[in-house]
Amino acid sequence: MNSLRTRVSDLGRYGRHRSAARAILRLLPEPESWLDVGTGDARFPRTARRLFPYTSIDGVDPSPRIAYARHLEHIEEAYAGHVTDPHITTILRGRYDVVTLLDRRSPAPDPRTELPAALALLRPGGLLLVEAEPREAHGLRGQLEGRCCTIVATSRHTLDRLPYTCRIIARRGPSAA
Repeated sequence: MNSLRTRVSDLGRYGRHRSAARAILRLLPEPESWLDVGTGDARFPRTARRLFPYTSIDGVDPSPRIAYARHLEHIEEAYAGHVTDPHITTILRGRYDVVTLLDRRSPAPDPRTELPAALALLRPGGLLLVEAEPREAHGLRGQLEGRCCTIVATSRHTLDRLPYTCRIIARRGPSAA
């Protein structure tokens, strides 16, 4: 029974990941570079690669799973640590067309510092896709708008145990970081 539950959960996760990637596809059909924050074993990048075969998708995660994801070539580059780490932020500043912060990632650092760090990694005009619980979504919208970002899409999606999660896609302005 547990293996069936795991497979059903994986199918739901795949559908959610595919939906997130398709949301970007409608806004930016051919991004050059993409960073998945908290990528773990790179389930999201594997799914996104089906829609974006020519996009370089990198990952950052504090767990050792990221090295394995890189070994399996699910991501191009692997960065061990948090997106708020000054070393990571310095070397990746302004490098990406898309950055994803998906819900249910490995333990994240303080969200108040994670969002500005993720924005700093985007090129001007790049897209930030954030998934959050409903109680956090309104605050995230305000933070993004306060950092010269334009909200270009929002949606709600059902997760296994939560009633729904909110997805926000914001376009970085020229001075968002």
